[in-house]
Amino acid sequence: MGSYKRILLKLSGEALAGDRSTGFDEATCVRVADQIKALVEDGVEVAVVIGGGNFWRGRTSETIDRTKADQIGMLATVMNCIYMSEICRSVGLMTQVLTPFECGSFTKLFSKDRVNKYLSKSMVVFLAGGTGHPYFSTDTATALRAIELDVDIIMAAKSIDGVYDSDPAVNPDAKKIDTMTMSEIVDQKLGVVDLAAAVLCLENKMPMCVFGLNEENSIVNTVRGNCNGTMIEAD
Repeated sequence: MGSYKRILLKLSGEALAGDRSTGFDEATCVRVADQIKALVEDGVEVAVVIGGGNFWRGRTSETIDRTKADQIGMLATVMNCIYMSEICRSVGLMTQVLTPFECGSFTKLFSKDRVNKYLSKSMVVFLAGGTGHPYFSTDTATALRAIELDVDIIMAAKSIDGVYDSDPAVNPDAKKIDTMTMSEIVDQKLGVVDLAAAVLCLENKMPMCVFGLNEENSIVNTVRGNCNGTMIEAD
């Protein structure tokens, strides 16, 4: 067992869609829920942020206002979190979905005290709606919430299994990087996470592990210290 007592798990919306690329692949989501359950049973406190890319990639729209496009993206993450929360409940977990804006009875309003209370009761907390503001991605929301909640590490589960020295989709000889520092990501603008998120992590000494969601049991293995992806040290 690794030394992590509290983690923030970042799931990409695309990864949850599996091979379908949009919507949800339920089998993939159940596998994620089973792994989260194993962590909770190990005594790890788990908070989750999910991207919205399986429903909406607002930056591609030339027609609508950026602020409105980002608001649609925030609502996409709310849908993802409500769905994933229910999948987690189906495997026996207790969950709660929090947003930085009111969604009526759909979610609870985010506060650090509220999250700490839920986590202390072994509930899985889903942090939906990004930061609640336009121009901030779910990467930035992940970094912000991780720092705010004093987690030990950000676990970023993506459709690609780590950071490479070049784009593996373009270059078949691309090599995976085992370890690197957050300052390298900032200095070289590597785009692993967006720059605002990387700077937040750098300034607040928040480490991150980037790994592939699609590898069997990858979330549990990574949290237990067997990372097959890229460890990004906080410097």
